[in-house]
Amino acid sequence: MDHNKHHCHNHNHNQQNQNFLTKMAFLDSKQREHLIPPKVLISQMPIQNNHTLLDVGAGSGFFTIPMAERTSNKVYAMDPDKRMLSVIEAKAKEKGLHNIEHLQETIENLSLQNDSIDFVMASLILHEVKSLTIALTKIFEVISVGGHLLCLEYEKDDLIIEGPPMSIRIKSGELEKTLLTIGFDIVKKTKINDAIYTILAVKTEKQII
Repeated sequence: MDHNKHHCHNHNHNQQNQNFLTKMAFLDSKQREHLIPPKVLISQMPIQNNHTLLDVGAGSGFFTIPMAERTSNKVYAMDPDKRMLSVIEAKAKEKGLHNIEHLQETIENLSLQNDSIDFVMASLILHEVKSLTIALTKIFEVISVGGHLLCLEYEKDDLIIEGPPMSIRIKSGELEKTLLTIGFDIVKKTKINDAIYTILAVKTEKQII
């Protein structure tokens, strides 16, 4: 995706701009839509009309928009990139959605209240965090008891070339183990296709420290 990100000091404005456009094109590509029809995935989730939702690493709003269509309550779109949030804003306007609130921040620094969110979507973002444990603990804290988290990631498997570099991917077994350690219960593991898996987890009680 952002191939140029890894070249040393090649951070001029044009390059960053090009990276952003490339990422946007990927995020919005029909191929990805075909891969995981977002509406279908969201419709299978335990989301009720009065639920407060959070999309961490919302990107271009691939899941934020269908999430906002599923609830009359608030949907928080979190992304550190302001430009991504502007894209979501434009899409929401186009669809007449008024229940999306933007958070320009990272998972580790989430500013939301504890126990305030009913459903969290973490799609292709967890492999980018510095510490999986810290990020998932933060998500655990903001989710209310009975609330769910859906993680969607590329499997760590040398046969799967597409997707992020192998070194940063998270094995589904490792993600499951970390979720359990933090205090989540696993509801369901699904292999969406050869490359992508999802884990649906639930917070059944507050963390005992």
